[in-house]
Amino acid sequence: MRRLCLPFFILGLSLSSTTLRSEEVSADVLVYGATPAGVCAAVAAAREGVTVVLVEPTAHIGGVNTGGLCFSDSNQEDRSLLRGLFEEFHQRIEADYVSHGVKLTYTVSEKDSKPWTYEPHVAAKVTADLLKEAGVRIFANEPVNTIKKQSAGIKSISTTKGDTFIAKTFVDATHEGDLMAAAGVSWTIGRESRQEFGESLAGRQFPKKPMSISGLDAKGSPLPLLTGADAGPEDEGDRRVMTYSFRLCVTAEEANRVPFPEPTHYDPARFEVMRRYFASDPKAPLLWDLYPLPGSKADANNGIAKQFSMGIIGGGNAWCEAAQAERARLWEEHKQYTLELYHFLTTDAAVPQALRESLGKYGLCKDEFPSSGHWSPQLYVREGRRMKGCLIMTQTDVQSRLSKADAIAIASFPIDSHDCQRIARGDKEVINEGTIFPTHVKGTRHGSIYQVPYRCITPKQSECSNLLVPVALSASHVAYCSIRVEPTWMVIGHSAGVAAAMAAKSSLPVQDLNYPLLKERLLAQKQVVELPAPAAH
Repeated sequence: MRRLCLPFFILGLSLSSTTLRSEEVSADVLVYGATPAGVCAAVAAAREGVTVVLVEPTAHIGGVNTGGLCFSDSNQEDRSLLRGLFEEFHQRIEADYVSHGVKLTYTVSEKDSKPWTYEPHVAAKVTADLLKEAGVRIFANEPVNTIKKQSAGIKSISTTKGDTFIAKTFVDATHEGDLMAAAGVSWTIGRESRQEFGESLAGRQFPKKPMSISGLDAKGSPLPLLTGADAGPEDEGDRRVMTYSFRLCVTAEEANRVPFPEPTHYDPARFEVMRRYFASDPKAPLLWDLYPLPGSKADANNGIAKQFSMGIIGGGNAWCEAAQAERARLWEEHKQYTLELYHFLTTDAAVPQALRESLGKYGLCKDEFPSSGHWSPQLYVREGRRMKGCLIMTQTDVQSRLSKADAIAIASFPIDSHDCQRIARGDKEVINEGTIFPTHVKGTRHGSIYQVPYRCITPKQSECSNLLVPVALSASHVAYCSIRVEPTWMVIGHSAGVAAAMAAKSSLPVQDLNYPLLKERLLAQKQVVELPAPAAH
């Protein structure tokens, strides 16, 4: 049964940005960024009995969970350890489908590795209900502009709209770490050298098989969609991030299918390297990953194992440090690339006919994202700034040094990175660089099970005493590649919200919270913070 995708205000979630209000808003806790982690932080804090405002720089509420990422990566984690609001979110999704007579292929109470899937408008309804019931006030289209600090604490933030928000405790739940950066907290971006933290997966990574094609044009320059002709020293770091892309909700069902829009400008020459790739590999796969969803739909994703896919390699490198206008341009650039790629893959004679027909049957969904032309409003920012906080998580912390004295979450997603570069090696070879393929614990679908410490979401107290950072948290690139999925961010965001409420009530610096009391409140909100007992042999 299909249901109409309704705007948030119709679903009962009052967006305060659309109503008259004073120019100054006060609350106990301010959460910046309505990502899945931000939503969980806001709801968790409100359930602790404090006043909460959720300030979102864009018009979209819910991040990728309501923006097209409908195939939960929790199937590669130990779901028995992902509880709290993560579990409640999925229980509510399941209940919504059941109430409409839709039988899902999974049951949330069964913590197996089946895909947990849902449609974006269902996730949007559940998100709206959670926020409304918790009494969270939402302010959309409010990018941070300036910050006022008193001593080491944030006193207020002002947005580009001219509104001012005052709070006792702040949570930066953006993928970009915008509030953190504006507050003067130390951060980094990109990848470390192998020497910095002694990480074998740092530096350059070349796990994909080279393509035996030339990546150079007639003048000897790299073709479009390549990032250069030199990947750089293998053991050194750089400022590159893994590829961004959209998670599109698509369908082949004619009654609900909307044709893909034509790209604003299509240049066939842009895809010359793909023509050479298809000519060299008669068994080349479809270049989009398509995950089945309820409602005869699919979640279209960048294929981590594929040589070419939906992401612009290198296209996100400037995103996090860009102003809003430049981000809007980069967002449109990613959209146009996706539309051009779809046009190429469905019309160009270089693409095998079976692949053209396979992708060509899909269109956008008439009942999803009506206010944005059925296109996802959310770019999938897989990696952004990372705080240099009280403790930096590294490869060792997610693979062998698994226990922490101040645990606020349990994670188990394997280390996993999409491409960072695509390089022409002379005129005989093209290779992708930066991919880290997931390695699962033997006999399971997940990686090592480890505790996420409170210290990795707290800045150094001298830099900011009332800010928590659950998404752009303190970790190396390699460790971040394990933490970086929404299920993990949701449980960390949930714990950040509880901690923010405690700090607001006690007027303590976030770094000075009593951990036993925090743990008590986390357990009361059904979080899991203890490692499971070792399996008996």
